[in-house]
Amino acid sequence: MEMSMYSAVFGALSTETRLNISANNLANVNTTGYKRDRVSFEDTFYRYAHDYHMDPRGDIRQKQLLPRADLIAKPRLAMQQIDFAQGALTATGNPLDLAIQGPGFFKVSAGQGNSYYTRNGAFHRSAEGMLVNDQDMPVLGGGGPIQLPEGRISVGGDGAVYVDGAQVGQVDVVTVQNPDALMKYGANLYMPQTGATVQEGVLRAGTTEVAQGFLEKPNVEVVEEMVSMIETQRTFEAYQKVMSSSNELDTKAIRVGTDKM
Repeated sequence: MEMSMYSAVFGALSTETRLNISANNLANVNTTGYKRDRVSFEDTFYRYAHDYHMDPRGDIRQKQLLPRADLIAKPRLAMQQIDFAQGALTATGNPLDLAIQGPGFFKVSAGQGNSYYTRNGAFHRSAEGMLVNDQDMPVLGGGGPIQLPEGRISVGGDGAVYVDGAQVGQVDVVTVQNPDALMKYGANLYMPQTGATVQEGVLRAGTTEVAQGFLEKPNVEVVEEMVSMIETQRTFEAYQKVMSSSNELDTKAIRVGTDKM
């Protein structure tokens, strides 16, 4: 089989992954606090057999004993990453809508001592009087749930929660020093990757602020994603043509070999 067939197959698979990622980003263009996914590539080098036996010594005339190394570079998808770039803030007027301006995450309780990270600050007051998110998970403040008595609610830039002027809690807003250790859990929540440890850090003054009455838009650029999808689709079609041409060459070679027998 021609090497071009293998290259085209793996290229088409990589392109399919890019297309799925762009489609998912576009599907979440209205999801509050959503962070887009992106992929990166790296060169995979294939070495010929003689490259593994390189003798640096030369003879008296410094004549090269072995041929030069022959390398074939083939780009492949290296990893899928989350782009945690800041999204624009939009005003809602809802006192329980909170947005993070700068790095950081809210924390919500998943029960049994577990918690998730999120940038979605569309919170509300539950029937039990707790501050919860869209999935009715308690928003953590000081490591525990925040109780909201009846009254006028205000939230400071540092996350302090006041009801009628009296502080009743402090919304936990933490930074993650190794965001690559996070993975998407679903419902716009993040959790540590399997076997990874998330290193939380203390917020530095002046770098992060909680904005009350605002929500963070997704950091997805519609035009950019649409252009990426068109480019990816055309690339996939090009790989299809390469596979078709390679198959035709293989078929002709087989027929010629059969006729000579």
